[in-house]
Amino acid sequence: MTAVILAAGIASRMRPLTDTTPKSLLPVGGKPLLQRTLEALHKNGIKRYIMVTGHCHQMIKDLVLFMGFPLPVLYVHNPNFATTNNNYSLWLVKPNVIGQSILLMDADILFDSEILTKLQNSPYENALIVRVSNHLGHEEIKLQVDHSGLVKKIGRDVNPQGAMGESIGIEKFSAAAVGHLFEALEQRKNCDEFYEVSFQMIIDRGVKIYTVDSGSHPCMEIDTLEDLRAAGKLPLAALR
Repeated sequence: MTAVILAAGIASRMRPLTDTTPKSLLPVGGKPLLQRTLEALHKNGIKRYIMVTGHCHQMIKDLVLFMGFPLPVLYVHNPNFATTNNNYSLWLVKPNVIGQSILLMDADILFDSEILTKLQNSPYENALIVRVSNHLGHEEIKLQVDHSGLVKKIGRDVNPQGAMGESIGIEKFSAAAVGHLFEALEQRKNCDEFYEVSFQMIIDRGVKIYTVDSGSHPCMEIDTLEDLRAAGKLPLAALR
């Protein structure tokens, strides 16, 4: 399985902290988010890494070198990072992942490494981590599921009243599903949108994606300065 980490964005909502630093390099509990992500992936036995960079891309490469990460990382640069969304960044890795299963994640997530263990050990070929919550608003990527945990709807526009919770941005896909996903991305890559729009397209075409509950393991996506402050208060299990 190949880990695909998207770390290209400019994170305009977190300025001025991100004017000259990628969001993924902001520290939480004294350690950059990206370092925590790579350590969690390595702990879970992932051997192959692809990272999409954009804003301050050399700083990201320098961090990986500084931490002495023991496995090679293939960098794919998004030259249009300032004008595109994460669907375009994901589309860029197509030549490197077609025919393979992937573990996809954004680089701005704080999470306990046990969440990856749960996802990998789940019986489903295609699955995503959900943070179950009754307190959802417009910003979250929300999920509607059936009684078995099969995703029926995903996106910001899902009605919070009927949503199970929030997709935090960690997914696994089989090689077959990867093929379907990149067919959708090929059609949508130039749209300014999140890759979950393409997820919905392949769900509507019959690809089955299931939810894996994060349970008691802390996790959160960091989009704002308020999120960054809140992240530092998560239980220490997420900050190991």
